[in-house]
Amino acid sequence: MRSGFSLITAIIFIVLVATLSMLALSFSSFSTKQTSDLFLREQAELLVQSGTEFALLAISGHDINATSNCINAINAPYPTAAAPLFDINITINYMGSGLPAAGCKLLSNAVVTADSNITVIIDTIVTDHNVSTEPIRLHRRTIQKP
Repeated sequence: MRSGFSLITAIIFIVLVATLSMLALSFSSFSTKQTSDLFLREQAELLVQSGTEFALLAISGHDINATSNCINAINAPYPTAAAPLFDINITINYMGSGLPAAGCKLLSNAVVTADSNITVIIDTIVTDHNVSTEPIRLHRRTIQKP
C-alpha cells in the first residue's frame, strides 16, 4: 500500500513539473515575439520621422512657384522595392497665397500673412508588410514652413 502512494505522488510530481516547464517555455517564446515586435515598431517610428524630414528636404529642393512643380505625394518602400518591410506614404498639402493651383494640393490659397505663406501639412503613414505578429501602422501629421 505504501508503494502505491509513492507511485501516485511521483506521477503528480512529474505532471506538475511538466506543466511548469510548458508554462516557462510559453513565456519565453512570448518574450521573443514581443521583443521583435517592439524592435519593428521602433523602426517604424524612426521611419515616420525620417519620412517627414525627407519630405521637407524634397519640398525645399523644388521651386513651388513654378507651374506644376509641387510635390504632392512621396511613396517609398523600405529597405528595398524587391523585399520591403515597410511602406512609407507621404501626402503634402499646401497653404499660402499666390500658389499655383494647377499642380498643387491646396488647402487654402487665401493666407494673408506673409509669415505663413507657403506652409505645408505633411501626413506621413508607415505600414508594415505583415512582418510582425501585430499589424504596424503609424501616422504623423505635421505643419511645417519649408
